[in-house]
Amino acid sequence: PVENKNEAAMSELVPEPRQKPVVPMKPMGINANLLGYIGIDTIIEQMRKKTMKTGFDFNIMVVGQSGLGKSTLVNTLFKSQVSRKSSGWNREEKIPKTVEIKAIGHVIEEGGVKMKLTVIDTPGFGDQINNENCWEPIEKYINEQYEKFLKEEVNIARKKRIPDTRVHCCLYFISPTGHSLRPLDLEFMKHLSKVVNIIPVIAKADTMTLEEKTEFKQRVRKELEVNGIEFYPQKEFDEDLEDKTENDKIRQESMPFAVVGSDKEYQVNGKRVLGRKTPWGIIEVENLTHCEFALLRDFVIRTHLQDLKEVTHNIHYETYRAKRLNDNGGLPPMTVETEENHESNL
Repeated sequence: PVENKNEAAMSELVPEPRQKPVVPMKPMGINANLLGYIGIDTIIEQMRKKTMKTGFDFNIMVVGQSGLGKSTLVNTLFKSQVSRKSSGWNREEKIPKTVEIKAIGHVIEEGGVKMKLTVIDTPGFGDQINNENCWEPIEKYINEQYEKFLKEEVNIARKKRIPDTRVHCCLYFISPTGHSLRPLDLEFMKHLSKVVNIIPVIAKADTMTLEEKTEFKQRVRKELEVNGIEFYPQKEFDEDLEDKTENDKIRQESMPFAVVGSDKEYQVNGKRVLGRKTPWGIIEVENLTHCEFALLRDFVIRTHLQDLKEVTHNIHYETYRAKRLNDNGGLPPMTVETEENHESNL
């Protein structure tokens, strides 16, 4: 009986052997050599057709002092009159005392693809004697567009396709002084680089010699680096080695783009070219030996346009969204209008 008691005590102390957890089966390796054509590759064509039907939004902002050719450059980029063009101040028209925000929308179609382009101009920026905090209205406008998009997203009955008014790209025009960046340039880019994709551009590059241009570009790059200003394409957002290699070349060689804009055509060697006529010849806008306009156009439109939109949505907008929802306990504050909308939805 004593032995039986000891055995019972031992059986209580020794835990029962646990069953091994069931390990899920690994998925079978799919043979790359399919037995026949399935049609998976047609998804690219399906996406293309859908995009062509719906079109897409692209919003570009231009910032810089008056007289740097902002409107002309944007018109040259899209080869059409998409930006306001003022030929000087009228007597009745007053010079704006504060920074204004003017957005002009157009629908551009090329090869069956529709693009709703919005050009946001900022007349009055940097034109005053005291330019303290003149970037604030611009920052406020950019954040207002994020807020508008966020409110549409958190609605109970939200739209299938939310109108996108967020600023995808900001071209910042640097005056071709050949010396260094002004404190205003540094302050603007320091504040705004956190909320929008900034692409620095040296305006009217034909006012500098080739040596001056190269030296000025290097100086601007150095100043931006010393002041910790990140411009697009930002290093931390490179997704893979291919992107990093391509973007490093742009960051180290092309930025800031030294450009010349013109919407006038001239005859050169039997060809019609966009250019600026001078007493000693014609500066061809799309000739890389004359200026870097072609590099800027290819960068903004032909290679990085989709990435500009993605970085705006996934980085800048997400940062704003997370902060707003965190500050307000999960949802933006309810206004009378949103309360009425919620009641009508219910």
